[in-house]
Amino acid sequence: MKLLLVEDEIKTVDYLRRGLSENGYVVDTAHNGVDGLHLACTEPYDAIVLDVMLPALDGVSVLKSLRREQQTPVLMLTARDDLDDRLNAFDAGADDYLSKPFSFLELLARLNVLTRRGRQTEPSQLTVGDLRIDLLSRRATRGTRRLELSAREFTLLSVLARRQAQIVSKTAITELVWDISFDCNTNVVEVAVKRLRAKLDWPGEAKLLHTIRGMGYVLEHRDGLSA
Repeated sequence: MKLLLVEDEIKTVDYLRRGLSENGYVVDTAHNGVDGLHLACTEPYDAIVLDVMLPALDGVSVLKSLRREQQTPVLMLTARDDLDDRLNAFDAGADDYLSKPFSFLELLARLNVLTRRGRQTEPSQLTVGDLRIDLLSRRATRGTRRLELSAREFTLLSVLARRQAQIVSKTAITELVWDISFDCNTNVVEVAVKRLRAKLDWPGEAKLLHTIRGMGYVLEHRDGLSA
């Protein structure tokens, strides 16, 4: 899932970006309202975390402008907790409101609700052969065994499963699994795929994760054990 974080406090940005990335989100950031509004209107996001007190353009103004264009779920994040402030945020189109200081686990839970609400048309479980992926609990099983995946490996598996039988390029993977500014000249994609394959395809099992040379990777069930 792809998230936009619009926040001008650098320490807060670093803290949230690290925590959200560890929980499967790809996070873009902006440090002022103008840049945040531009990204929100030009890039597809599953949700937006938007601070109220921002340089250049305040969060409520950003939200009002955004709502004229789209209905991406927005969680307002602010140090101001007056009733009037909350009402102004909801009147502008906010989906949720969280005051600083806040619990990261509460923020994560609220975002999970917002993104789940925004993806109601998507099935909560994906199936590829005997592979079962539960997108809500973030668990995956192959036959009777549970796959012990890191947050990044689960995100990679989900990206491939959502595009079952389609070739996904390395460039697309870096944008969907890592930050869009990620250096795709490194071999991190190959390393991540190798680790995922070691957990997914055990000896004697039909191979699900296939490498298409010069093109990318595909997740699908095929007859036989070929890679």
